[in-house]
Formats: sequence, structure tokens, C-alpha cells
Amino acid sequence: MTGSLQQKRGIYQLVINTYENGKRKPLWISTGLPVKGNKRKAERLLREKLQEFEAKATGKPVQPDVTFADYVRRWLTIAQRKVDPVTYQGYEILAKTHILPYFDATGIKLRDVTLDVLQAYVDEKATKGRKDGKGGLSPKSVRMHINVIRQTMEEAVKNDMIPKNPCHYLILPRKQRYQSTFYNVQQLQALFDAIQDDPLCPLYKVVALYGLRRSEALGLKWDSVDFERKTLTIKHTVSKVTQAVEKDTTKTASSYRSFPLLPEAAAIFHAEQAAQAENRRLFGREYHPSDYIFTWPDGRLISPDHVTRHFSRLLKKHGLPHIRFHELRHSCASLLINEGFTLKDIQEWMGHADIQTTANIYGHLDVARKQSMADKLGEALGGLGAVPGGTVETVGPRGTAQGRSGC
Repeated sequence: MTGSLQQKRGIYQLVINTYENGKRKPLWISTGLPVKGNKRKAERLLREKLQEFEAKATGKPVQPDVTFADYVRRWLTIAQRKVDPVTYQGYEILAKTHILPYFDATGIKLRDVTLDVLQAYVDEKATKGRKDGKGGLSPKSVRMHINVIRQTMEEAVKNDMIPKNPCHYLILPRKQRYQSTFYNVQQLQALFDAIQDDPLCPLYKVVALYGLRRSEALGLKWDSVDFERKTLTIKHTVSKVTQAVEKDTTKTASSYRSFPLLPEAAAIFHAEQAAQAENRRLFGREYHPSDYIFTWPDGRLISPDHVTRHFSRLLKKHGLPHIRFHELRHSCASLLINEGFTLKDIQEWMGHADIQTTANIYGHLDVARKQSMADKLGEALGGLGAVPGGTVETVGPRGTAQGRSGC
């Protein structure tokens, strides 16, 4: 059931789209509300009237007077059945940390959530949404909040709880262009020289060699390595938002990819294989057997959070420039670009779903290609504007001739 608000002689009118013999037959109902200052009330009356007509047409009872926060909780239970566990963990933590406390405090009903209500939420989170009180959340974080709210409202529209989704008209913080930092060859060498005795050094080296995501490196299993064919295949992941999740799938179809097994990587894997065999003997019944390559000495999986935090501590300990763990991946990509590989090559190596992602992250690093373009332009345009003798005559003030060179 659909409808709209119209104005007639300064009074809001509800226009309900009914149908008779397949033809639309608008039904006009006066609200009795003057146009000035009563738009929200009129919109609420429209929602209620649409629900009433829908109930009569379908035989469904009028929906209960549910709060918006409770409807978000309902949507979470639906989302849990539809999305993978890691995605759901992200939805749940956003809802419990930000969305539910905010809307529980207001007690606002689902039917009363308007564009203005949601815009107020966006503006507050963008200016003072951090839990540590140090300002607002990033544009990316705010957009993640609205993704949860938008899907909640879409569910409400689908169930005839509200006539339309107000999220479509929100003004969101402008996306920030991500500027990645990375190490060059000399810095990577200094890093691995400094941490060569650290238990996680082999994992960090493999990440840098192949530009792997954290989930891909931790998800490496022995069936990923083929020593005879000298290949490494990315086909398992270990991810975490609140709890670690092991999956025999990659982030996207393009993330499932194979690499040549580099000699240094082969040496690392052989060493890990020998260490696991020795640890299995030493720990005996206390050993936790698994198929994963990178584990603690007793066989337990390494926490994704520990990998990230430990990397940051190592950089600080050895006085190395700060980069995020994920930027070991960017370092690999930057090295490939500096060696003259195209963005298409980089896309396939990094496992991006589309080349636009690659261009957005690494396009500005492709200096060599741009220099080649500049050189070609210089060659093509170099002769333009050249004048015998190096000067041309132009007419100056009051008709005097003046010399001018170039542009």
C-alpha cells in the first residue's frame, strides 16, 4: 500500500492509492492539520493510515507499537541467519556499542524515526561519537553505522511497518581518501634483521613477500603449500571481530589465488614443518594438532589481535618507523609497482575483486608510468610555440612593439 501527503487549502491531505478493477483510485482523507508546523504529525498519520489499509487488504493485524531499538534487535536476529559470522560480529558490536544505547535512551518508536532523527544521530556520531571522548568517529565508521540502520529500515518497509526508508536522503560525512604508508626495500630489510629472532618473524615475512591479508596469512594450511609444484594457494582464512572464525573460503572469489613458491617462503615453510614435528614430540598429549602452518609451539592458533598488536610493539621496541600491520601488504604492492608491473598485475596479485579498488589504493604510486606519459607528451608538444630567433613581437601599450619569448 502506498500513499502521499498533499496540501489543499492550507490543510494536509492523505492520499491513499487504492485500486479498483486494476485501476488506481486515489482516496483523499483530510487530516485537519494546518500545513504550517504539522508536517511530522501528518507523516505519522499517513503511516498509521497506510498500515490500517494494508491490514484490511491482507488480513494481517496492525503491527505492534515497537521501539526502533527493539526493531534493530529483531533485525540482528535475521541478519545472523543470512551473513557469515565475521560480518555478523561487526554488525552486533556496532549495534551494542553505539546504535542501541543511543536509541534505547530516546525510546523513540520505529514509526516515528524520520530523516531528521537519523540525521541528528549521524551528526552526533560524526562530531562526538568516540567512546574515549576524543571527538567524532571517522566517516567510514559512521557509514558502517548507517549500513546497519538502513538494513533495519529496509526490513521494516518490507514488513509494512513504515512506508519508506528515510536513510536514502541522509547527508553523510564525506569519504576520506585513504593514504597508505609503507616500507621500501631497505626498510623491510631493516625490519626483518631487527626481528629475526621473534617467533612471529616468519609470518610477517610471508605477509610482506606475498602481500597477504592478516586473515589469509593466519589461514594458511599445509594443503596450501605444494612443494613439488612450487605453488602457494590462498584458500583458507582466520578472521576476528570479537571471536576468531576459521573459514575454508576467502574474502571474495578473486581472493582465492595461487603464487609461485618463492625460495625464501619455501625455506620458511620447511622450518615451520620441522618445528611443528619437534613441538608435537615435546608437548605430547598437551599438543593441539591442526592443519595450520603458523601456530604457537603447543599447536594453538595465534589470535589475529595478537599478530597486529605484537607487530606495533616490535616497531616501537626497535625504533622503526610506524606502519600498521596491514601496511606490510601495501609495502608489497608498492615494490611491485616500482618494478614496473601494471595495476592489472597488482590487482591479481593482491586478490582485489575489481581494478577500481587497486587504482583507488595504489594508483598514486604508479609514478614510473606517469613519468613515461609525461615524457611522451613532452616529445609530442616540444615543438609547439617555438619561434625562430627565440622571440615574437607583440603590440604593447600605445602600439609599441615588445619582445616575448615562450609562453
